[in-house]
Amino acid sequence: MESKKQVAGKTFDGWMSEFPILTDIVSTKAVFWTNPHYKPFEHAVPSLSEADIADAEARLKRFAPYIAEAFPETKEVGGIIESPLVPIPQMQEELERQFGGAIPGRMLLKCDSHLPVSGSIKARGGIYEVLAHAEELAMQHGMLSVHNDYTVLHSDRFRQFFSNYSIVVGSTGNLGLSIGIISAKLGFSVTVHMSADAQQWKKDLLRSKGVSVVEHATDYSKAVEEGRKQAEADPTCYFIDDENSKRLFLGYAVAAFRLKGQLERLEIPVDQDHPLFVYLPCGVGGGPGGIAFSLKQIYKEHVHCFFSEPTHSPSMLLGLLTGLHDQVSVQDFGIDNKTSADGLAVGRPSRFVGKIIEPLLSGTFTVDDETLYTLLYTLSKKENIELEPSALAGMPGPYRLLHSNAGVSYLKEHGLIDKLGNSTHMVWATGGSMVPEPIMSEYMAKGSGSNG
Repeated sequence: MESKKQVAGKTFDGWMSEFPILTDIVSTKAVFWTNPHYKPFEHAVPSLSEADIADAEARLKRFAPYIAEAFPETKEVGGIIESPLVPIPQMQEELERQFGGAIPGRMLLKCDSHLPVSGSIKARGGIYEVLAHAEELAMQHGMLSVHNDYTVLHSDRFRQFFSNYSIVVGSTGNLGLSIGIISAKLGFSVTVHMSADAQQWKKDLLRSKGVSVVEHATDYSKAVEEGRKQAEADPTCYFIDDENSKRLFLGYAVAAFRLKGQLERLEIPVDQDHPLFVYLPCGVGGGPGGIAFSLKQIYKEHVHCFFSEPTHSPSMLLGLLTGLHDQVSVQDFGIDNKTSADGLAVGRPSRFVGKIIEPLLSGTFTVDDETLYTLLYTLSKKENIELEPSALAGMPGPYRLLHSNAGVSYLKEHGLIDKLGNSTHMVWATGGSMVPEPIMSEYMAKGSGSNG
């Protein structure tokens, strides 16, 4: 890296001097960073509120009868798209063995990898935004009111109506799946612009659902840019902006409301003496941002949220560290943005999310691809749960928090050391259940090799 080259008017040497951790970040070494802008919840003033999340939850309940009809796999749970929360004690023991240090407390896996319809965390935000847009259109044309039974949407009449409108999104993969599947089911004409790192099977699956897939030889930012251009040229086209969407954010945020009930049913307390640590894989930031935002609304100081990113795509970390948010990319610092964690291969973070999460996020850490594959293999062998590589990004979080200098300093600063035995570590698994068996076998082979 050229020391004289400038980023935002400052030389690399200047940035390194101000933030010494940058030396390791640009060398693509795994780091653990705690957020100096983190504040007690009452001092953070987010631009969204708990009422906004409640409104999103109410909308999803209105649509539940439609979802149950359109996607029979959800009928048993009344059309509510939700994922299991499961203990992973054997994985916890194996992490202690592999990393060589104790992880006190219990470990849980939040299996958004197994959400119905599209098999990833994007089923939350992506499906919600399309539903909100469909509801808005139908109400504007006098075809729907909140008092109707929303199963009427599952009809030729509504599919014909929605066919007059189109939806466009840019994606690395999973968001495209969720947007494409629900949009096509409703009857919209839908186009997904996909970046070079998107998996071929995801493109194939979308095309099998009648979705138009436009492939780009460049990264995620270009796919989003091209999608935006397409939408701007067509007044009947709705662009879903992964970088700036309030609707996506709120769709993800509903997760915490439901998680509260799951923890209560498992009789797991979250309070001053029972801290909750949550580890969330992060790409552009919408999914983990929405979840962390809503968790803080519910549990305030008793929940501590950490994002995890690939060592080659630490976009949110760079945005928060420098304070530049979307005005800086990983490429600006000479990082290539190439990772097997396709859903996290984002070079530039969301400013919208970064600004909301800045006072609420406890920290961020990075993980290399080899570790992702090793953990993928280990989780399958120990807990019989199969995930895609990006979904393992949060898994090293408990060890890294408990055994890094920055993590231990955070625990001491917040008076948590004596409470670790009563703590809960929740790893958010973001995708994997729809991975074709031959692809999963390849992942397992890589993990087995990494595992020695």
